[in-house]
Amino acid sequence: MRIALHTKVRADRIDAYEAAHREVPAELTTAIRAAGATSWTIWRSGTDLFHVIECADYARLLAELEQLPVNVAWQARMDELLDVAHDYSSDGAAAGLPVAWEL
Repeated sequence: MRIALHTKVRADRIDAYEAAHREVPAELTTAIRAAGATSWTIWRSGTDLFHVIECADYARLLAELEQLPVNVAWQARMDELLDVAHDYSSDGAAAGLPVAWEL
């Protein structure tokens, strides 16, 4: 399945956000893959961040990552940089952007 999300980086934290993503911990990327993601791409337009995640089951991905210590630490780091964060709770499974058109 493919999930699209919209989050927002704080205008004064763009450089720190991009620097953080050049250093995503290997333990976290391994955990994301183990939870079923096959790819995750983030685009930035100004302060808007658009994510596309390919995964077997998005609800399962969130459930497996939500309380994982490496992800909890990463999300705490992201909370310092984001105005709108990625929701890892069970409610977040329904937060994907609706498809408006597809070829």
